[in-house]
Amino acid sequence: MDVLNRLTEQIYLGQQDRVRELVQEAIENDIAVSRILTQGLIPGMDIVGEKFQVGEYFIPNMLLAARAMKGALEMLQPLLAETGAKPVGKVVIGTVKGDLHDIGKNLVRIMLEGKGFEVLDLGMDISPEKFVEVVDETVDIVGLSCLLSTTAPFIRDTIEALDKAGLRDRIKVIVGGGVVTQKIADDFGADVYGQDAAWGATKALELMGGAQ
Repeated sequence: MDVLNRLTEQIYLGQQDRVRELVQEAIENDIAVSRILTQGLIPGMDIVGEKFQVGEYFIPNMLLAARAMKGALEMLQPLLAETGAKPVGKVVIGTVKGDLHDIGKNLVRIMLEGKGFEVLDLGMDISPEKFVEVVDETVDIVGLSCLLSTTAPFIRDTIEALDKAGLRDRIKVIVGGGVVTQKIADDFGADVYGQDAAWGATKALELMGGAQ
């Protein structure tokens, strides 16, 4: 089994230390950074997403894989910058105002980074005004996370704030989280409902014209 296939396997097994060793091995073997990403890391996270969606993996498995992926990306990002490789798009994500839950959001961030996105993670309890403040001409997608029914209206408020600021016509909005449904996404004016982290990242890629 070559190093990229081993890397894929160790990613979906969530073996952080082994992943870092294999990334280093791939770098030392002069394997292009883009290949390490697209043929080693991303396929591993795709398997994680597939296993999660069919009920073979659960949140702890996702967290282990996400941690392993994060470590790999930390090694590769300086090398990617040197090559001048462009991200597939830029996403601003955050948990809406009043909501202090971030596990799901953090998983989405890692999945997005694994797909090649630049991600600006604002954190938790983010007001509509803060989302508007950071969305500039470089942003393609805004991701809104929400776990609580009491904070769900802030999804609508944030989308309305983006619209009033004249930003809504050129960005897409993805929403997700424990309380969010397709109906909420439709009623509040979102473009995409991400039913889980893997699905949300895949849909984001599709919005950029790069469906896998």
